[in-house]
Amino acid sequence: MVLNKLININKAGYVVWYGVLLYFSYLMLLITLQYIPARLNVAFLLTKEDVTGMLHYRIAFFAHVYTGMFVLLTGMLQFPAYVRTRFPILHKWSGRVYAFLIIVITGPAGFIMGIYGNGGWVSRSAFCLLAVLWIAFTLRAVLAARARRFMMHKAWMYRSYALTLSAISLRFWKWLFVLLFQPRPMDVYHVVSWLGWVGNLLVAELIIYYSFGKARRPKLDRSGVQPGRPVVPQ
Repeated sequence: MVLNKLININKAGYVVWYGVLLYFSYLMLLITLQYIPARLNVAFLLTKEDVTGMLHYRIAFFAHVYTGMFVLLTGMLQFPAYVRTRFPILHKWSGRVYAFLIIVITGPAGFIMGIYGNGGWVSRSAFCLLAVLWIAFTLRAVLAARARRFMMHKAWMYRSYALTLSAISLRFWKWLFVLLFQPRPMDVYHVVSWLGWVGNLLVAELIIYYSFGKARRPKLDRSGVQPGRPVVPQ
């Protein structure tokens, strides 16, 4: 009875979590639609008039924006056990799309945007480091999957998707800081440019530690000896 209740609570938590993700993905879609068709006189680009004249920046910006939604959604399909077990082909191919976009398009485009980010070197270094780690973590996940080291693959995917979700968390923290403290715009940008992804990564590391760390640590019997190992006299 208690086990059934825990299972039901766990399922409900997953439903709520993915419901929240879908809602914020919908909000991201609304932001993306502002840039279709491609134009320079809307939303965020109004603050980037000093760099929108550069062709490479425009290519990077629109490549990043247009692929971002696909990264969010394909990444979301990597974690539910139901998808992995019932629809393994969907899991595999959505993962390939996710990894390809980050490593080849969205991540490099994000790095170029980071070089010209608002907020000076504090924010620019945060965004550039975010892009580098995003590509590196995703590549590590791909290599682990090819080596059939699936526990390691899952851990790196948690890290990768934590950075993917920085697109959402950055905007959330910005909204919250402005609501509570009403600071100067650049002060907010300095904080959220780091908090938006470092906070996510810390949560991912906690999930990895408590879900995978225990599985990797050897279990001890009551005497403190790992089962199956002989006791060596001291």
